[in-house]
Amino acid sequence: MKKRIGLFLCARPTDGGAFSYSQSMLEAVSALPENRFEKSVCIADRRWVDTVRDAGVPSVFWRPGAWRILAAKRVSRYIPMQPWRTLSPLFHPGARRLVEQNCALWIFPSQDTWTYLIPVPSLGTIYDLMHRYERRFPEVSAHGLLETREKHYSNMCRWSEGILVDSEIGKTHVRESYHLHESRLHVLPYVAPRSIALHTKPENFDGRHRLPRKFFFYPAQFWEHKNHKILLQAAANLIREIPDIHIVFVGSKKNGYESTRELARELGLIDHVHFLGYVPDGDMPEFYRRARALIMPTFFGPTNIPPLEAMALGCPAAVSRIYGMPEQLGHGALFFDPHALVEVVQIMRKLWNDDDLCNALSRQGLQRSAEWTQAHFNRRLEQILTDVLSRRVTTPGAGDPC
Repeated sequence: MKKRIGLFLCARPTDGGAFSYSQSMLEAVSALPENRFEKSVCIADRRWVDTVRDAGVPSVFWRPGAWRILAAKRVSRYIPMQPWRTLSPLFHPGARRLVEQNCALWIFPSQDTWTYLIPVPSLGTIYDLMHRYERRFPEVSAHGLLETREKHYSNMCRWSEGILVDSEIGKTHVRESYHLHESRLHVLPYVAPRSIALHTKPENFDGRHRLPRKFFFYPAQFWEHKNHKILLQAAANLIREIPDIHIVFVGSKKNGYESTRELARELGLIDHVHFLGYVPDGDMPEFYRRARALIMPTFFGPTNIPPLEAMALGCPAAVSRIYGMPEQLGHGALFFDPHALVEVVQIMRKLWNDDDLCNALSRQGLQRSAEWTQAHFNRRLEQILTDVLSRRVTTPGAGDPC
């Protein structure tokens, strides 16, 4: 008998990796074999409408009403989870809409609270637990965020039928943090969205983006953990040796944006560092094609999506030697210690001056990218769904307590 699979889409284009991952998940769900699965998508943000229609998957739009959303988020803090899950379809139209779809399993790719606030069998997603492993960064620990995140991930682990993680290290982090049984943790590595391989230059690209002829590229929102500033310090060390050095930053203006711009001014780099803000997905491939290299000195893992995008387009990549990044990228990238300025300086010098190195990295990145494609992602998701649905038949009910 066919199983009905639901996909809940609420990520916005400005959400970065969450949006890219949701794109990959939509394609994987649309590729599920028709003889085994029925599919349904719940769209919680109108920007998904055209994409879902193009994917050919039946969809419903979630219109819960603003006051009802606020009530749900507030009330759910004080009502125990079991009564909340039982009662929410009675007063929350969004919960009722998903229950009425009668899916054997709902996939929630954005690691959001709806994963457990709605009383449906869910496959949750945990991108990272950096609030535990890198709690020195206030964006994941200050002002009650640490406690909020702990409650969130505990609930997700308690009420989900299974949890998707990005890597073996991500799997270890969840298991040792929340004591989940091995059978409920499923590794589904990130993949570069197929849209990244667009071959046409976007209309009026050069009119909208005044790029230098040669530049390092770092696409990341300006959280402190993204570590933009070490690239500025490295560039300041290299400016006499490489007077035409340039760095292009794209990404939403989060908590480290102003201090990063101020550091660029203090170091005399304001003409060498380009802050372009949020860039539409359709423009991103052209940035990778023109970049000398992607340099990603982030402190967060376990893995990340931008290096996958770079490799898929033959853009040389250098990334932090942390957590699951070597596992993710293998021979397709250079690695460095994101704490060590001297290593970052050396990496930037090599990439800027050594054409043979960049050409080799481009080839190696393309080879690595071919080892894990959207087709592999699709097949792996089908395997995971089969496993989770089989486990539900033998052990029905909510997940094991954390």
